[in-house]
Amino acid sequence: MKRVLLIAVLVCLVAVPLQVRSSGQQPPKIADLMRKKLGHSQKVLEGIAMNNFDEISRSAEELILISKTVEWKVINSPQYEVHSNGFRRAAETLIEKAKDKNLDGAALAYVDLTLSCVKCHKYVRDTRMTKLDTSDFYYARR
Repeated sequence: MKRVLLIAVLVCLVAVPLQVRSSGQQPPKIADLMRKKLGHSQKVLEGIAMNNFDEISRSAEELILISKTVEWKVINSPQYEVHSNGFRRAAETLIEKAKDKNLDGAALAYVDLTLSCVKCHKYVRDTRMTKLDTSDFYYARR
């Protein structure tokens, strides 16, 4: 019962939409990168649900590679680095737990990974909105 509840929670977390604006506010490379990240995250969840440790490990490795691309770094700040490092640590933990064939540990690492995504996306949105608000204020005063 606990495992079913955990998987249900994980599915809900993945279902939280990662909003990619199609209005041109986000470069296409970043949008493509986020789609790849989402796809590999979903494969991790599938691996957990199907008890497929190879899939968990393979997809977590892909997530780490994605997080090391140039396009990944959308904000140059210490806080963004903290979020990125947390994401990579969670992905590395997923790989460890998959190698140990520890399904519960992998599920918890997946929750950690997903929460790191949610926190980072919130940080990026808030940071961009703050810059937008500041520039709007500047232009309104001119």
